[in-house]
Amino acid sequence: MDEPVRHDFIFGTHKKLKAFPTHIESKKNKQELEAELENIRLRLSKIQDKMYAHNRYGVLLCFQGMDAAGKDSLIREVFKDFNARGVVVHSFKAPNTKELQHDFLWRHAIALPEKGKFAVFNRSHYENVLVTRVNPALILQERHPEVEHIDDLTEEFWNQRLESIRDFENHAQRNGIIILKFFLNLSKEEQRLRLLKRIQKSKHKWKFDPTDMRDRALWDEYMDAYEEAFSKSSQKQAPWYIIPADNKVISRLLVAKIILETLEEYCDIDYPIIAPEMEERLAECRKILEDDTIL
Repeated sequence: MDEPVRHDFIFGTHKKLKAFPTHIESKKNKQELEAELENIRLRLSKIQDKMYAHNRYGVLLCFQGMDAAGKDSLIREVFKDFNARGVVVHSFKAPNTKELQHDFLWRHAIALPEKGKFAVFNRSHYENVLVTRVNPALILQERHPEVEHIDDLTEEFWNQRLESIRDFENHAQRNGIIILKFFLNLSKEEQRLRLLKRIQKSKHKWKFDPTDMRDRALWDEYMDAYEEAFSKSSQKQAPWYIIPADNKVISRLLVAKIILETLEEYCDIDYPIIAPEMEERLAECRKILEDDTIL
């Protein structure tokens, strides 16, 4: 895992989700992997500091995955060395009444990162072609002018929705937002074990939601929805990365490495160059401060 990993996990137009592993082995032990992650976090924090000062780009990171895939802990571990002023995490649950009064992308659009900052979408605008695709009755809550009944949800409807998502991302990119999208590829068996752990351990019981069992029963339907969404939205400038998620330490490291590899390609991200006249002014201020000693 010392070599560049970015291109090994991209979902291509003609690939199947089943072609991607949920688990990969590493010659390194857990402590070595965590030490490597810590090193990458520090490098990312330096890039974040430069990007904040540069104030030209924003970064949008989208995370999708089935329940218990490890999204929350991954976000915590990958971004723990970031300056809190420059990163905002948005966890998108079911849309509320106000959000349902707008188009389906509205709440995501207003959460896009400011210049110089990172926005993390814990579940993202893709929920609108995943959860709603598997549970189409949810679309009726949107009061879409062309949808009166579930039978109105044609393949054209879903294709148009994915087209809107692609347009949304293209517009964001044209205005300086770097987009990275990650799917935490968890096996059904590993999910079973993690859900059991939530129930069995008292400190984890609060995490368990009985509706997780409903979604687990629809596993195959969700995999089909994910595969279709990825095949129609994994673009050159905003590809989907399919991350093996059965081992949390490895999944965190892979995500961190892909973010680092991507951002290091933006060679223009650096601290602003100080104009000569400002350098002179700073030199004057420095001399005043050095001479202004308190006795």
